[in-house]
Amino acid sequence: MAGMLVKTFLLGAATLALLHAGEGGRVVDLRDVPNPCEPTGMAPYDYKQTLCMAYVFYEAQRSGKLPEDQRLTWRGDSALGDGSDVGLDLTGGYFDAGDFVKFLLPQGFTATMIAWGLVDFPQGHEAAGQSEYGRKTLKWVTDFLLKCHTGPYEFYGQVGDGHIDHKFWGRPEEMTMERPSFKIDYDHPGTELVGEAAAALAAASIVFKEDDPAYSEEVLAAAKELYNFGDERRDYYHNSIPEVLDFYKSWSGYGDELAWGALWLYRATNDEFYLERAKDHWVEFNLEEMPREFSWDYKMLGVYALFTMLDEDPVYKDTLVEALNHFQKDFPYTPGGLDFIQFWGSNRHAANVAYVALVASKLGIDADANREWAASQIDYMLGSTGRSFVVGYGPEAPERVDRCLGFLRSCPDLPEVCDPDWAMKQPGPNPQTVWGALAGGPDKDGNFVDDREDYVHNEVAIDYNAGYTPSLAGLIELTP
Repeated sequence: MAGMLVKTFLLGAATLALLHAGEGGRVVDLRDVPNPCEPTGMAPYDYKQTLCMAYVFYEAQRSGKLPEDQRLTWRGDSALGDGSDVGLDLTGGYFDAGDFVKFLLPQGFTATMIAWGLVDFPQGHEAAGQSEYGRKTLKWVTDFLLKCHTGPYEFYGQVGDGHIDHKFWGRPEEMTMERPSFKIDYDHPGTELVGEAAAALAAASIVFKEDDPAYSEEVLAAAKELYNFGDERRDYYHNSIPEVLDFYKSWSGYGDELAWGALWLYRATNDEFYLERAKDHWVEFNLEEMPREFSWDYKMLGVYALFTMLDEDPVYKDTLVEALNHFQKDFPYTPGGLDFIQFWGSNRHAANVAYVALVASKLGIDADANREWAASQIDYMLGSTGRSFVVGYGPEAPERVDRCLGFLRSCPDLPEVCDPDWAMKQPGPNPQTVWGALAGGPDKDGNFVDDREDYVHNEVAIDYNAGYTPSLAGLIELTP
């Protein structure tokens, strides 16, 4: 391969390894690696091991210059030119799913959820030895969010073009396609985008307040500025970045993100201004209307939980209880017991609601029932029906997850070329294991086929792990 150094050498008597100098010159070991997370003996499901693995998954999704302590050593530096088209450094952050676009709305939601788990289930993280890994996972994206915040009324909301990107089937370290940068600004705003970024950075400021107070202040200042931008200059972000329309258009509007951002800012600052703004958004956008999901798009369930934590008005607690009952009782279940909220990525939707149920449990709201229900959902994903949906863990774990960073889905080891037709259809497991990734999930009848071509049920993505990861910490902390 032109421009690449590829070496082969023998390990012991017969083990062949490949070393590859990636885009940044960092030498990468191209062999699959063993599971970096040891079993802990927790039964019947090892929440501690799987929490560790969930954070390993985010290492697989890293974009940019990788750190020396990268555990998945088959990943190399990638997308080091991001932002060069606009004269900026927009490297870093996470690739979205199996593609290599960096979409800031689901990325911001992922950061907020990771931060939330670190804030409210610290004992679960400590018991699993995952506090530091959680903070590193969070900081990888908050550093990127700070880079994207280039002015009081300017924020880069996407790097890469989904339509161009999806025509490339290969390794992120070898990308050559154009990666344009897209922004919102004063005249072309995007309220959902900066409302979510404000929430993520405000939540992160709580996480880093003791260990890194200077960084905590930096992300909090950015959160305040971004929330002000979103509240003052309102518009749907797809109007300013139409390239997102086919991928992450927000159907819920931006009222939920404004309330979400304001509540996290109130929690971070104790400034009544933000609580009052959240209450204004509650009324203005009729946020008590039951949501159809809790996700990168629909934040209302999270808003109910935060309001319940931060304000004594019983309307918020009552709405949270009603919403959890709605999700737990009004939706169908698969034969194995998964709450079937949405057909695309059914596991992630159940996991997101499970996390809020664990928050409610910790608040003393139907504590046993909410904890047990959340456990039933996460246990389903870990294999309670005889098949796991988490790569590398449990019975019949998926081996052919779709669209997962080219190389780790089905490309052969270098120096072999990744032929798209062969890579999609080759019958064996993916050569590299993306430990801890949560596959999309079954259909309404509980059917699931470990098939790369079934991206509805077998894709993995950063937001798929967003509620699942802190749920594991919650279960560790709350399980008797």
